[in-house]
Amino acid sequence: MSVRRVVREVARRALPHGWIALVLFACATVPLAGYRGPLSDHFDGSHFHNIQPFQEQAVEDVIAWQFARGRGDWRRVGVPPAPPPPRRVGGRTVRVTFVNHATVLIQMDGLNILTDPVFSERVGPAPWLGQRRFRPPGIRIEELPPIDLVLLSHDHYDHFDVPTLQRLERAFHPKIVTGLGNGELLRSAGIGGAQELDWWQDAPVADGVRIRAVPTQHWSGRTLSDHCRRLWAGFVIEGQSDTVFFAGDTGWGRFYDLIHRRYSRFRLAILPIAPFIPRWYMHRKHQSPADAVHAAQLLHAATSIPIHWGTFELGDDGPREAVDSLEATIAELPERCRPDFVVLGNGGSLDVPAITDPEQLMSAADSSCVPPKAESRRSAW
Repeated sequence: MSVRRVVREVARRALPHGWIALVLFACATVPLAGYRGPLSDHFDGSHFHNIQPFQEQAVEDVIAWQFARGRGDWRRVGVPPAPPPPRRVGGRTVRVTFVNHATVLIQMDGLNILTDPVFSERVGPAPWLGQRRFRPPGIRIEELPPIDLVLLSHDHYDHFDVPTLQRLERAFHPKIVTGLGNGELLRSAGIGGAQELDWWQDAPVADGVRIRAVPTQHWSGRTLSDHCRRLWAGFVIEGQSDTVFFAGDTGWGRFYDLIHRRYSRFRLAILPIAPFIPRWYMHRKHQSPADAVHAAQLLHAATSIPIHWGTFELGDDGPREAVDSLEATIAELPERCRPDFVVLGNGGSLDVPAITDPEQLMSAADSSCVPPKAESRRSAW
């Protein structure tokens, strides 16, 4: 079989619409500039790397997976949008709304913070090209409150959606905080003024509120020619009300221990739980529900919200499979070890409870509480 036929067949099986993969393959050689700056322990002058670098999966293994995929039962659903969120929240209230995927509205200290905003019907190199969402945004973009700040974790299309960012820029002119190198992508789209941070750097965004970029276990790139040229990151919101962690997209890594050394506990942790199947492929870059449970334990998170499920078909798990696995994992733990995860539906909101007993959070970090599947993944490192 010719290379052309192999690529076409892999593309056909890899995505519901094989021509998408073919066009992406054709676009893969389009050069995109990356970050240039001083060397560091995770930047070699042209490429970033993780604290725990991983070897990319062999091409033949990925091709074999694409030919033998066992997809979940993904179907488009017409979920009605939730009512508009309040314009502002004050006092010590922390309110979180799960738009869907990694798009979350965090309202605290009088600020409206939107993470990885994606409201487009498709995510990809063009509005008409890419992966199509299986459920609409839980909140209409027209019904968002005034957005003061946007957090962009990395440059992948399902997190860094240029049409959405342009709409937000026109409507609200929000501050944008992101990792090194992503500002150039924004400027090329007519969006200026982004604050770029390296891991562990922080910046003030309002009176008494700072954003700190922290490591995650992931990668970046919008084509095959700009792999790891821009930094990926999670964010800690250090507010007047309390401290919130947004992981963006990540696999399991010892960076969680490093974060905990700086922050003794979090009022809220927003953690991805999918895609996680097939595990032999996904574990390098995407944490499983069991990994998310262990992360919540290590972070001493009083409340955790699972994200990155149910909107885009990114692996072989179905739209609710990650949530079901999360709930099963928690149920299998001794009661004293169970972190408080709240699963929000499309557009669902939660007024996050305040931490009343910080000492209670400490018991979930001992070794007897580690979910078995998370422990097996941890030992692989």
